[in-house]
Amino acid sequence: MDLATFRDLLAPSGQAALKSALSLEPREANFLGHFQILSRSYPADLARAALEAAILRGEATSKFPFADRLYFTREALEQASSFEVSAYRVERFRTFPELADLGCSAGGDTLALAAIAPTLGIDLDPLRLAMAQANLQAMGLAERSRCLRANLTQPLPFRRKDNLALFFDPARRAAGRRVFSVRDYFPPLSLVSDWLPHFPAIGVKISPGVNLAELDVYDAEVEFISLRGELKEAVLWFGPLKTAYRRATILPGPHSMDVPAVELLAEPKSVGLAVLLPDRPAERISEPLAFLYEPDPSILRAGLVATLGEQLDAFQLDTDIAYLTSGKLTPTPFARTWAVEDWFPFGLKRLRAYLRQRRVGQVVVKKRGSPLQPEALIHDLRLQGDQERVVFLTHLRGRPIVIVCYPSPSSK
Repeated sequence: MDLATFRDLLAPSGQAALKSALSLEPREANFLGHFQILSRSYPADLARAALEAAILRGEATSKFPFADRLYFTREALEQASSFEVSAYRVERFRTFPELADLGCSAGGDTLALAAIAPTLGIDLDPLRLAMAQANLQAMGLAERSRCLRANLTQPLPFRRKDNLALFFDPARRAAGRRVFSVRDYFPPLSLVSDWLPHFPAIGVKISPGVNLAELDVYDAEVEFISLRGELKEAVLWFGPLKTAYRRATILPGPHSMDVPAVELLAEPKSVGLAVLLPDRPAERISEPLAFLYEPDPSILRAGLVATLGEQLDAFQLDTDIAYLTSGKLTPTPFARTWAVEDWFPFGLKRLRAYLRQRRVGQVVVKKRGSPLQPEALIHDLRLQGDQERVVFLTHLRGRPIVIVCYPSPSSK
């Protein structure tokens, strides 16, 4: 869809085409058949645009509860934050009377920002900017927002204001592929250094898989945000928006745990996606006890496994493994908890015999630190029975073990 066609889509005839497309409840898989139906009544470009908008609205329902009023390009929707995340994130900006959304795209975050303060949305792509304007209009926020086309690699198109805070969402794709280094974002993250002397309150959305070493040059809080157990994004908070060194936040809630800056005494040690802080006292290591905790991925990325263990009076199985275990159950929003049935050194024959003896026919296999593939293990077990278990493949002090747990996270 180009800008001219999108404007046609907003006209009365375009809205009629969109209504017809929505009535088909289309999906990408049946695009051609539905396009043929619509093109009998509407020009081909308009029929295609209406069908694309209808399909994307259907897909956007997983992120936006009001998706039936919005417009997106596919890439803009894929990169957009879930509205629950945006609504949580904007609370940091609530004390500022004016906001700017830099790289606003189709306006997913602008909607949340404009709901708390007048917001200027800036983007280089004219189509996405037009979609942002239409989305703000649809949500009744047009009078609290303004959209401006500008190149963020050039000086910002507004003057310094002490009461203005910035939210920056650089593109993390190039030629349709994800980029992983903050230096390859567009615009690059380094632009923040130019903005900070004039606008000290800045929040920046970045990839949750960011190489933390690349962030050492920035005096910012790093917050990792998960939604319903899935790690969604990371945010850098600068200046007065910074409240800690590193933070993990779990939604819905919110539930947050942080590392104050004063606790960082040395470079963190990275272990896969987990980050273990070396300023802790002697490791708390134990064999599996009555309960096994599986920390939320935001806890892993924020390097808070040991902190969580202290809160729960729980132990790690291994210094490099992010499972925790305890003899008592302490409910927590920061981890799923499983009741342990048994554990033993890993051996395929022993595990198969153990499960067959208990008539286990279905298993879910989870792993940390094991080279085995869950699908292959399930195939090799060749189980039959009406019982279920969860099998954890992991290490105890460097030795491979298996932990067998009951099938549902414990809430007792």
